Amino acid sequence: MTPNGIVGGEAPLHAPAAAARVRKATVRDRFLANGAVGSIAIFFVVVCVFFAFATDAFLSTPNLLNVIRQSAPLLIVAASMTFVITTGGIDLSVGSVLALVCALSAALLQLGVPWPVTILAMLLLGALIGALQGFFIAYEGIPAFIVTLAGLSVIRGVALLITGGYSIPIEPDSMFVTLGRGWFLGVPIPAWIALAALLVAYLVFNGTRFGRYVTGIGANKEAVRRAGVDTRRTLLAVYMLSSTAAALAGIVLAGRLGSGSSNSGQGFELDVIAAVVLGGTSLFGGRGTMVGTVLGALTVAVIANGLILSHMSPFLTPIITGTIILVAIWLNFRLFRGAGRGR
Repeated sequence: MTPNGIVGGEAPLHAPAAAARVRKATVRDRFLANGAVGSIAIFFVVVCVFFAFATDAFLSTPNLLNVIRQSAPLLIVAASMTFVITTGGIDLSVGSVLALVCALSAALLQLGVPWPVTILAMLLLGALIGALQGFFIAYEGIPAFIVTLAGLSVIRGVALLITGGYSIPIEPDSMFVTLGRGWFLGVPIPAWIALAALLVAYLVFNGTRFGRYVTGIGANKEAVRRAGVDTRRTLLAVYMLSSTAAALAGIVLAGRLGSGSSNSGQGFELDVIAAVVLGGTSLFGGRGTMVGTVLGALTVAVIANGLILSHMSPFLTPIITGTIILVAIWLNFRLFRGAGRGR
């Protein structure tokens, strides 16, 4: 008998069982952590295979490069939206910020403002809008849904007021247009911009204290606050990041279109949310994945492109996007809430 009163021969019998329980918990935890990413990866492959057989042009190099170029604004904003949703929040104003930046960029360039100054001014405008919305959310305690829904309406209204509902052309020989239409090493420049934004977002989200604070706020905001973290300042920074990313996406889109329109980005926020949630980020906060967001955004982009190549009605795109959001929310509820009850 051991000093603890346990028969010596019994410990080896119970040890494997205990080890097995530990191994099962580890496998389960890994599934919960990576199952959503694996699911969207499989779904992405299935969608690509489907459109490869359904159309002749889908796998052509020009089309694939076109998909990457067109999905650049979505990838940029989806990366920042991952931070927002991981905190348990939402930003419905990104499409309106994109439209405002598109319109203002074209207006400033027509007035003769140098393109580098225009870009810097638009990024600062995005940060300012995010700071204003973040103040009401973080410091005044107003739900993010309400604040950003109001922002969606007000910011779009300002864009319409500036343009009068018309598109403002941009000189095609401007370097500003090159940001949306140019190529570098055989790849569209918007793709390089999106790649840079995604790399920075990945490193910040997974390798910095700020990224850990974002996840912690979504999981248990009060616990993070009691640990000495200024949660309000972190939330403010998250919404500033979101609006700045939307401004960058607006710059890229205006360059690609060669004009600024207040009608740009209609329904853009739905595509962004669909990409993030479809990628495995929990709408309830506390769990996010940047790799899943990339796969989710590419899936949304591929579906839109494939429907066009299949000569289907363009009105199917919002229907399918809405269905994706519903299914993604349902999976979030079943997977993450179910996991919480299991623990």
